[in-house]
Amino acid sequence: MLKAKKIYIEGIVQGVGFRPFIFKLANEFNLKGYIYNDTNGVYIEVEGDEIAIEEFIKSIPEKAPPLSLIEKILTEPSEVKGYTEFFIEKSKGGEEKFVLISPDVSTCEDCLRELFDPKDRRFRYPFINCTNCGPRFTIIIDVPYDRAKTTMSVFKMCDKCESEYHDPSNRRFHAQPNACPACGPSLKLLDNKFNEIKCDDAIKETAKILKDGFIVAIKGLGGYHLACDALNNQAVGELRKRKMRIEKPFAIMIPEIDWLDKICVYNEEELKLLTSIQRPIVLIRKKENCPIADEVAPKNAYLGVMLPYTPLHHLLMKEVNIPLVMTSGNLTEEPIAYKDDDAFERLKNIADFFLIHNREIHIRCDDSVAVVINKKPTIIRRSRGYVPYPVKIPFETKKHILALGGHLKNTFCFLKGRYAFLSHHIGDLENWATLKSLIEGVEHFKKLFDLNPEIVAYDMHPEYLSTKYALELDIPVKIPVQHHHAHIVSCMTENNLSEPVIGVAFDGTGFGTDGKIWGGEFLIAEPSKFERVAHFEYIPLPGGEVGIKEPWRMAVSYLYNTFGNDFINLEIPFVKKLIQTESNKLKILLKMIQKGVNSPLTSAVGRLFDAVSAICDVRLKVNYEAQAAMEFQMLADENEVDSYNFEIIDDKKPWVITFKSGIKEIAEDILKGVSVQKISGKFHNTIADIIFSVSEKIKEETKINKVVLSGGVFQNSLLTEKTTSKLIKAGFEVYTHSKVPPNDGGLSLGQAVVALFNVI
Repeated sequence: MLKAKKIYIEGIVQGVGFRPFIFKLANEFNLKGYIYNDTNGVYIEVEGDEIAIEEFIKSIPEKAPPLSLIEKILTEPSEVKGYTEFFIEKSKGGEEKFVLISPDVSTCEDCLRELFDPKDRRFRYPFINCTNCGPRFTIIIDVPYDRAKTTMSVFKMCDKCESEYHDPSNRRFHAQPNACPACGPSLKLLDNKFNEIKCDDAIKETAKILKDGFIVAIKGLGGYHLACDALNNQAVGELRKRKMRIEKPFAIMIPEIDWLDKICVYNEEELKLLTSIQRPIVLIRKKENCPIADEVAPKNAYLGVMLPYTPLHHLLMKEVNIPLVMTSGNLTEEPIAYKDDDAFERLKNIADFFLIHNREIHIRCDDSVAVVINKKPTIIRRSRGYVPYPVKIPFETKKHILALGGHLKNTFCFLKGRYAFLSHHIGDLENWATLKSLIEGVEHFKKLFDLNPEIVAYDMHPEYLSTKYALELDIPVKIPVQHHHAHIVSCMTENNLSEPVIGVAFDGTGFGTDGKIWGGEFLIAEPSKFERVAHFEYIPLPGGEVGIKEPWRMAVSYLYNTFGNDFINLEIPFVKKLIQTESNKLKILLKMIQKGVNSPLTSAVGRLFDAVSAICDVRLKVNYEAQAAMEFQMLADENEVDSYNFEIIDDKKPWVITFKSGIKEIAEDILKGVSVQKISGKFHNTIADIIFSVSEKIKEETKINKVVLSGGVFQNSLLTEKTTSKLIKAGFEVYTHSKVPPNDGGLSLGQAVVALFNVI
């Protein structure tokens, strides 16, 4: 007996091959009816055998296209109307007002098979794609998302491609970037004077050039990479010199998973993340005697590893069959180059050759970076592969809200309906080029998602370029948001929390409500407000910004705070070295601290990590953000069980955590010849102990049992794992980041939600 059902599916189900998927699935189960897109999802009517209908519905989430995201499936009985086939009906009006757009994702298995099949018409075609893979976000100029409004519009499809595009049974049905060698984009190899290198195969020639030790700028999905042989220390060193990137690790691309066994010690979660369709750079521990050049990640126990994610990468990596450095095509501190003319101008003194193509990139998009902490992915930089997929928020907003993030690792965020549209990585707002990238990104998102912000949120720091931009915007409601409150609310939002929590916000810098630099904060937080319950003791940061780049200054400040002038009598290598090499600077620095000249007060745990790293003579000056703390973490004995002492002064709110006793004990350990590995292990244990002790005190007072950890310090996997383990054993519910970065890359999400709760 025939039965009929109506099925309504909400989520990311448009522009991802969902209709042809349903078309094929319905035919597999011999069902008749139709499907169409509407404003928020797809509507399906099917009729046929009752068991077949139930199996069809069950199969939808199990077999859905990789780029889809099903949020809700609703069904209800319908009347049998006697359809003779299953068909795709024209979409209903209004669908194009708000369509979720897919990110650029890695080449699918079907396209890979065709890419390396000599019988296929797309054999070795570097721009092969289908509905399940390829460029999306980086080529879209405007909505509705169709070919005419992408950078593919200049390539007229040949008859064969056109036929695939209009065939509902084909996986290239409505694949907007669809192309082949006869009608699509093509490659060229140029020298750095922009003369074309005549060769039979640009990819094979590029592979040869890379193996010969040269540096090649390669145009990818969201911008240019700079590539060289990752096994060649000289080539990597030359790239460092030309790019002016001292010591900061480079990412590498490996040809296939087999290479991972040669270079890294990895677990199942890291492998799953590495091979996911997003293909982020994953931070994985190096093997001992790892063959990768030391210059790739100096003094770092981890490598940033990624797999090929475009057909061009697959072809190139198969030819070179060695790991390549694949780093952003820019000079340090600049945004990634993505326009050809700009890339030629900015990279001509870095790259020896350029491998380019003629498919325009409309918006730049860096590679994403992730790490596994507590057996789950933590996104460090959310960009290619993830953006512009929205983050689902646990409430609905009637107003459009824009938040403009912070100064470092800038992102912006829009709230609309039940979604938070967190942008791609913009970068550190150190110059006009990066600010321009932020402004262009905001305008692009407004166009793509039909956004008209009525509220703008921004960081309280008056000198941030993002703050200044916010204040210049013609938006009626402007809401400043405290930096660490935004961190905690960001993590709360991705974990669907709105009730009060114990928020632990640890980072390097954040403007406090008292005008001081916060960064070691314990808050009772909810989206609308927060109370600062405890913080680390304020310590002078001599030289301000210079003190961040020269951790020895913070070390002196902590030692002076602990020992007074007597610290110069400490017989530890750090102090001896300072007296021998920096005695004049040291005298000036002490006067600055004593008189409070250019020495703002900070409670930042990031600065405490810097200080202890320098006291242990690990890193006195840094070449990139958090270098001292990272190198100190890398040295830690992870099996260490001892810790140092600390005090919580709780005679009034906020309580103050002082670490004078800990600094004394560290100095004693150094004098006794205790290894840096043991000291680092003990220090990490101590910070975890502090978080636990303060959380226990807050819980006793408030009965709050939920602890939220956010801020850049919680990128430290050792600290995060020790802290969560300790809290969970004591019965706390612990929440960390996975969908958005714990660092300032997640700040804009928190700002947007705080703003929402302050205008409801």
